[in-house]
Amino acid sequence: MALIVMKFGGTSMAGAERIHNVATRVKAAVEAGHQIAVVVSAMAGETDRLIGFTREAAASGGSAIADRKEYDVVVAAGEQITSGLLAITLQAMGIKARSWLGWQLPVQTSSAHASARIESIDTRAILAAMASGEVAVVPGFQGLDSLGRVTTLGRGGSDTSAVALAAALKAERCDIYTDVDGVYTTDPRIVPRARKLPRITYEEMLELASVGAKVLQTRSVELAMKEKVRVQVLSSFSDAPGTMVEDEDSEMERELIAGVAYDRNEAKVTLVGVPDRPGVVAAIFGPLAAAAINVDMIVQNIGTGVGAGGEGHTDVTFTVPRAQLPLSLDVLERARADIKHRDVLSDPAVAKVSVVGVGMRSHAGVAVTMFEALAARGINIQAITTSEIKISVIIAEEYVELAVRVLHTAYGLDAPETDLLEPVA
Repeated sequence: MALIVMKFGGTSMAGAERIHNVATRVKAAVEAGHQIAVVVSAMAGETDRLIGFTREAAASGGSAIADRKEYDVVVAAGEQITSGLLAITLQAMGIKARSWLGWQLPVQTSSAHASARIESIDTRAILAAMASGEVAVVPGFQGLDSLGRVTTLGRGGSDTSAVALAAALKAERCDIYTDVDGVYTTDPRIVPRARKLPRITYEEMLELASVGAKVLQTRSVELAMKEKVRVQVLSSFSDAPGTMVEDEDSEMERELIAGVAYDRNEAKVTLVGVPDRPGVVAAIFGPLAAAAINVDMIVQNIGTGVGAGGEGHTDVTFTVPRAQLPLSLDVLERARADIKHRDVLSDPAVAKVSVVGVGMRSHAGVAVTMFEALAARGINIQAITTSEIKISVIIAEEYVELAVRVLHTAYGLDAPETDLLEPVA
């Protein structure tokens, strides 16, 4: 008998019929002899609907932004509803179950409303209930701060809730059920010959999540890696084997590349003629950080030329989320007196493409393969960054799908023709 945390996302909980399907899966796990805790998301689209209500309420008083403490009270309601409904459905099936809201355990968090971080989970009561054969149904995404106020973890926070609960309960694993049946070498909608990975390392999954793969939320993978929680990605709508996210082992080291990811949510900014002197980089990125702008790739050219003050000049290129480009340009303009750049160029029509794999540590030529494959198809690389197991490039957005297909083939990730899956809707 194992203690397992099962997490179901918004599409899995979207309506009575799907909640019944979830309950059927939970019942089967209980009848197999396992102790089960279930973490649920709000119904698909419900959180957006609740956020809309908070905006309308704030706007009625002339404010553009709702009070974050009250915002959390409202948006946490989506998961409260699905946890209660699932508990009722399980009871109707003859399974002993109850809901445990974030404040009832409690799930203790920081006070950063709308983006709180989990600090601890009191598991004494829930463990006692589970030991008696009761299924614990826990709403994801929510907790309680030190002042007794309801908090939420930010979008996608239910995955983090599930992993944190699995760590606190010392669960055998955390099964995350979604609308896909595992982690693929790339997006099957772009590459029909993408392969499902039976397992992947924490590091690879974290890198893939950070560069655009949407299967798992980045914070949940970080926490799973830190707490050594084995995470299995499964489909709520089929019984197909999933993908296990776990520690690296000798067999996994032989895999050169785990996958190819892409992110269209990028914009490129280049500061031209920046004085090449100590402190100028801080003058650029300090104001951006103060404005909560997430800078991603950064490339600085070697200083050239000599200005009137005797220093050289350089160009600095970086990327920001596309939605934050207007704010970024405004921040840089207001900081012009401190930076002293000649000009600023921006391009919102770019995208990031990345290859990820722990095999990069022990194989040479990975980057060359990427560069040659893109060059052969006339795809120009505008910026490059690397980590120990990742290479990312910025290219024109119009070439994203071509680049993903080319790289998938170049690294030998294509499934054999006989293994092709049905097209993904």
